[in-house]
Amino acid sequence: MCLGIPGQVVELLEGYGNQLALVDVAGVRRKINIGLLDEGPLEPGTWVLIHMGFALERVDPAGAERAMGGLELMGRPRDADSDAG
Repeated sequence: MCLGIPGQVVELLEGYGNQLALVDVAGVRRKINIGLLDEGPLEPGTWVLIHMGFALERVDPAGAERAMGGLELMGRPRDADSDAG
């Protein structure tokens, strides 16, 4: 697993070459690029790890929780409003 911020896909955005999605990151919705994911179609509800505005890896809910826990160990509070990558 890479070091990234976990986010849950809310919706896939039309246009943009089908490479953008709206993702919920700790309660804040952000547009991210999903073009680097190669494991088939992405659906709302899917968890991804985000780095620099790109979804790099799909994770299950437990993996998303572990990633958030790792960020908390580094001093990022769970409810902090920070940039998703």
